Amino acid sequence: MASLSKAGAALAALREDLVGEVLAPGDPGYEEARAVFNAMVDRRPAVIARCADATDVVRAVRFGRELDLHIAVRGGGHGVAGTALGDGALVVDLRRMHRVTVDPAAEAVRVEGGATMSHLDRATQPYGLATTGGRASTTGVGGFVLGGGTGWLDRAFGLAVDNLIAVELVTADAERVHASPDENPELFWALHGGGGNFGVATALTLRLHELPEFSIVLLLFLPDVGPDVLRTFREIFRTGPDEVGGAALYLTGPPARFTPPELVGTPLCAALLTYAGGEDELRKLAEPLLALPHEVELAGDMPYADVQCMLDQPAGLRNHWSAECLTGLPDEAVDVFCARADGMPVPSPTQHLLFPQGGAVAAGPHEYPVPYRDAPWAAHPLAIWPDPAGDERAIGWVRDVRAGLRRWSTGAVNLNFIGNEGPERVRAGLGAGNTLRLAKVKRRYDPDNVFRFNHNIRPV
Repeated sequence: MASLSKAGAALAALREDLVGEVLAPGDPGYEEARAVFNAMVDRRPAVIARCADATDVVRAVRFGRELDLHIAVRGGGHGVAGTALGDGALVVDLRRMHRVTVDPAAEAVRVEGGATMSHLDRATQPYGLATTGGRASTTGVGGFVLGGGTGWLDRAFGLAVDNLIAVELVTADAERVHASPDENPELFWALHGGGGNFGVATALTLRLHELPEFSIVLLLFLPDVGPDVLRTFREIFRTGPDEVGGAALYLTGPPARFTPPELVGTPLCAALLTYAGGEDELRKLAEPLLALPHEVELAGDMPYADVQCMLDQPAGLRNHWSAECLTGLPDEAVDVFCARADGMPVPSPTQHLLFPQGGAVAAGPHEYPVPYRDAPWAAHPLAIWPDPAGDERAIGWVRDVRAGLRRWSTGAVNLNFIGNEGPERVRAGLGAGNTLRLAKVKRRYDPDNVFRFNHNIRPV
């Protein structure tokens, strides 16, 4: 640990050198800058460096190494585990770095490390292009992609990381490196699921796909129709094309214009179908669901970037998430999933989600450390509530969902969907066969485990 005089001098120099802003405890703006999406996370970094560009990132990392500080990286700050912060750490805050540059001729996009899905989707939409993004517009692109990345378009276009062309990175030695299939290929492999373990991703280049049309069908049902809804939903994906995506879920009736007043604040079942195409084709696919008795029906062509905002949740609430990847969805699993909805905290923004995979997800490259690729379904209990008094109930419900579905679990997990669940779950998210190889890459680029505020890979 550096002496107080050395630390003070280094902090003064960083304030002078950084184009962006430097915040320490007691500075105006520090409290706001350390807040993240999940209100359960309350950590006090030693320094927050709000970087303006990659050169600022290099300066910040050098400062952290000089003072022997561990380094957390903040992109969107949306991750449930709160890994964007660390007590007594340096936070490299990338939120000022959100430029998105679209190359329509190459069908590629360069995204700076602090950009969110909204930045990305709004930039590509005028060109009729898109890539697989998260299911919330506030999600940070960098953490989402490097963690694997599933979304409404993954059955059509593959996982987000399958569309990764290159990464610009600042390592623990404050060196700028470029990773691609031809340049630092072992690092590039590790970045396909290894997250922020290897450095600060200052920019990512992603492949784009043509998406001239996008449409949705959203149906709300009373909860007792839920088992029929899920079985019908399941059959659509058994025979439907890769262009169709979506989710089946339980939720509290939202205070939206389309929700009948008597259903606001009550438990409901929902089916959302998304389609990389027009409404007429999607309606044909959705006919079995439309035939079920429903309370609300929304259907139509809709810009993809707008759909990305549909399940956004406000920051500042308490969050506890988890997930199970499933080998299949037999009737018994459907019944268990639906029964677990009875324990949801209602009313609250909590969602009890079931996502289809398959399609381009399953067909994608299997050499990367994303072991959940082969799971046809993923269950995602996502508890969100305002009051600490509700912690035990909400966390217990998430655990109950996992326990009920465990007999159908593949054993793998999408690390983007979970908080801090221990090293065994990290290995389950990276794949046991990849662990040693990833640890060797970690040793090459971060032998001191400076970047440890993540689903951590220890160097060996």
